[in-house]
Amino acid sequence: MIRAIDHIVLTVRDIEAAVAFYTRALGVDAITFAAGRRALRMGDQKINLQTLGQETRNHACIGSGDVCLLSDLPAATVAHRLREAGVSILEGPVEKTGARGPILSVYFNDPDGNLIEIGCPLP
Repeated sequence: MIRAIDHIVLTVRDIEAAVAFYTRALGVDAITFAAGRRALRMGDQKINLQTLGQETRNHACIGSGDVCLLSDLPAATVAHRLREAGVSILEGPVEKTGARGPILSVYFNDPDGNLIEIGCPLP
C-alpha cells in the first residue's frame, strides 16, 4: 500500500531562520507552497516547516524531530562541509543500518534541537 515518504514536517521556532540554516548548511532548495508555507526540497522529497501550534491535528513540539537524510558524498566529506558551515557534529561518522542497507552517518542538531542524521550508503 505504501511505496515512499513524500514529506515530513519539522516544528521550528522561526521558519525563515530554519530555511536559512538548511540552505546554508545542507544546500537544500527552499520552496514556498500553499499560500506561503515553506519547505526544504531535496530530490523527490521535502521537509515542510511549521511553527508551534500552526497544525492543530498533531502533537508537535519544537525540537522533537529525528530525521535521517541521505547523501551521495562520503561521510568524511559531509562532516567536513558541516564543520565548515559552523555545525557542531554530535556523532560520526558511525556505521548504522538504513532502510536499504548499511550507511555511514553523521549526526547534528539543527538550531531548534531537531536531531538530523546524514547517512551515506556503504557498498
